[in-house]
Amino acid sequence: MSEFERGVLVGLLIGEGSFGGDGKQPQVTLRMHVRHEALFRWLLDRFPRTRLYGPYHHGGRSYFQWMARGRALVEDVLPILEQHLGPHVDGHAAARLAAMQERYGGYIERERRRDR
Repeated sequence: MSEFERGVLVGLLIGEGSFGGDGKQPQVTLRMHVRHEALFRWLLDRFPRTRLYGPYHHGGRSYFQWMARGRALVEDVLPILEQHLGPHVDGHAAARLAAMQERYGGYIERERRRDR
């Protein structure tokens, strides 16, 4: 990936992303209006192991939801966030990322050990 592409990813996740999990594994989620479909397809082209859900239509909203979890998160997305998202860029987003990493540290480490 180019530095520009990494910057687009990090910027999107700072502004619109959610760093959390389902209690068993971490996930990064991006939910935006269907008018951003081309951007979601761009993400899928660069991160083919991630998933795109939707479009969903309820509550007067129409949106897609992109998710990175499992190996796609640990191997593809997380290294970019760890390299480029720190308190010097955005303290709030960096804290959300750190909280996710702390809560799911065991899972992340197990996935990384599988690669070795």
